Parts: sequence; structure tokens; C-alpha cells
Amino acid sequence: MKILLVTKKFPYPLKEGEPIAINYLASSLARLGCTIDLLVLNTSKHFFDPKHLPSEANFYHQIHSVRVDNHITISGAAKSLLLGRSYILDRFFSKAFEAKLADLLQQNQYDVVQMETIYLAHYIKVVRQYFKGLLALRAHNVEHEIWERVAATSNPLKKWYLQQQNRFLKTFETGKLNDFGLLLAITGRDLAAFRQLGFRNTGLEVPVGINLADYPIHEKHLAPEKSVCFIGALDWMPNQHGLKWFIEQVWADLSPKFGSAMLHVAGKNTPDWVYQWKGPNTQIHGEVPDAKAFISQSSVMVAPLFSGSGIKIKVLEGMALGKTVVTTSIGAEGISARHGQHLLIADTAADFQKHLQWCFERPSEAAQIGLAARGFIQAHFDNTQIAQSVVMVYQKNLSS
Repeated sequence: MKILLVTKKFPYPLKEGEPIAINYLASSLARLGCTIDLLVLNTSKHFFDPKHLPSEANFYHQIHSVRVDNHITISGAAKSLLLGRSYILDRFFSKAFEAKLADLLQQNQYDVVQMETIYLAHYIKVVRQYFKGLLALRAHNVEHEIWERVAATSNPLKKWYLQQQNRFLKTFETGKLNDFGLLLAITGRDLAAFRQLGFRNTGLEVPVGINLADYPIHEKHLAPEKSVCFIGALDWMPNQHGLKWFIEQVWADLSPKFGSAMLHVAGKNTPDWVYQWKGPNTQIHGEVPDAKAFISQSSVMVAPLFSGSGIKIKVLEGMALGKTVVTTSIGAEGISARHGQHLLIADTAADFQKHLQWCFERPSEAAQIGLAARGFIQAHFDNTQIAQSVVMVYQKNLSS
């Protein structure tokens, strides 16, 4: 099976959710015998030079990269609003990328074109001009849902602007869904939401797979009992909002009660306000070279998310590393783990404080939750099994 994988972000380095999700599935498909060509809309914000891709991460037959400047500008945002268009979407349209996609489709015989995220639906028209096979969408989130949740936690002016933008985004997202013959949704909840939005074609739940061999637990990573970590891309608004809330509403009150407790914060594109935080017992690391090693050095991982959609990959990674994860109901979406058995769920500052205090005071019991979490990941998020289900649904659709 020959697949053209079309992405709006290079699936490397593996420091945030989207590249991890793309990389893990693509690598497993390649191990199962699929030939994969990669076409990347390589944006200015997340640019990666393919020449620097290490050999162990290069399982692609061919890599094609088109560099696109998608910096946010005030004039661009205002223009999109006046034209009644989504600036969130328009920043991912490129004539050069469209031309490269057309060229690849004319020069190669693909069985499947797999687009990663609805943002690439801009290019459906050119795909259908040159390709008659199976067009699949891998939806990492219900995109308009993210912005609805972000808007709800924003100041009045920003809330108004995001609501206008989200109206255009939702119209685009729902209008394009049935142009795809197959939809691969990250969670069953997302798939149900797409059905409610009118999707009528074949759908499959395809969570982010984890290879536990890539998440070893070493004795050298045994962490202090009262150490807490947060990690996430800090140029993503849901992570920024969640971290700010946690620091101000939870940690500022909790840490004085436990003098030796430490909060470690890491994330790509950490903003200045995070570095300037002068709160107690907090260390800001910025972007770290190894996310797994960073998580491993704390006994508890927090994921205070109140917006966003899809599955939260850093939560999966924390569980795979045997950490006690404390997150919100939104942070646990798509993960059918049990509160108190595989992780701890808190939606208020009081609950976060209560659960963290319990972890600090009863570390051996908290550690058991981490071990159960690792077993849960092995049972429900095995990378190879998930990739096999994708191959089977591709074969079924291609033969029908």
C-alpha cells in the first residue's frame, strides 16, 4: 500500500502532540509494510529542516517540504474578519504547496492520500483533480471546539474576535467532512461529535499509539516524592491558560504547606511571563531536550487543561512513564482510564490541591496509580495494534 501523508507540521522533533501523533502512526504503518511519502507544509512557526531528520526517524520513502510563512499579523487578522473568512485556516493555504501536491499526484500512483487535520482540506479540490483513490482525514481534534473553549476563558475583546473566527472555522470544518471517504478520529468522543455535525462516511477511532519500549522506567529516574512537573507547547493557548491558572490558583496556595515541594515547568516557546514568575518553589526550564527524561524526574505530572479537544498526548506519555497524572476532565477526554485507579481527575483548584496533597502525603499509594497507568497504556494504546486497524480499514475501503 502506497500512502501520501500530507501534514501542516513536520512530524519531528517529538516535542509536542501533533508531531508525536503523526510520527507514531506513520512509523507503525511503515513497519507493517506501507510505503509512505511525506509532504509537509513547513511553516515559519514550526519550521524543521528535513536534512536534520535522524535516520531512526526517517521511515519515509520520500520527503517533500514546502516552506510557508504563516506568521500572524494584525493586518492579516483584520482582513480575514472583513472578508468573513477564518484567519486560523487561511494561514495554512499556499499556492506553492498546492502546486507541489498536484505534481506529486501526477507523478505517483498512490492508494491513499491521508491528510493530517482539517486545515489541509483547503487542498481537496486539487487532490480530486488528480487522484481518484481513497482520501482520508486524520482529525486530531474537533477544531472549532478548541476555539469555543479558548474563547470562553478569554477577555471580552479577544472572546468576541475568537467567536467570529470560530464561526467561520466551524462552517469550513462541517462543510468539508463528507469530502473525505474515511475519517480517522483520535477519540470515540470526537467521532461521535463529527457524526452529529453530519459526517456520513466511514469513520474509525484511531487513538495515538504508544510503544512502551520507548518509555522505559529506570532506577536513575526515581523522583523525589514532592516533585511536580508540567510540560506542554507554551505557544498553544490551552496550555498557557491552564498553566497560568494552575500557578495562580493551585500552586501559590499549596506549595507553602510543603516546603520541599517543587514545581518544574517546561515547554517549547515558553513566553516571558512564565520566566518572570516569582512564585514559591517553582523552576522554569523552557524547552527541554528530552521530554521523557524531564517527566521522569518528577513523581507527579499535572495537566490542567480547560480547553482543547482530542486526546492529550502528554497525559498518555506521563502515564506510560508510570507517573501519577493529575488532570482535568477535558485533559482525560478520550482516555477511558478510571479516576483513582489510573489517574486523578480534578476540575477545581480545591480538587487539584486535595489530590496533590494526597500524593505528597501518601507517595507509595500514589506510585501504585502510576504503575496501573502504565499497564493501562499497554492494554489500550498499543501502537502496532492501532496501526493494524488502520491498514485493515484502508484495505476494506480500497477493495469496496
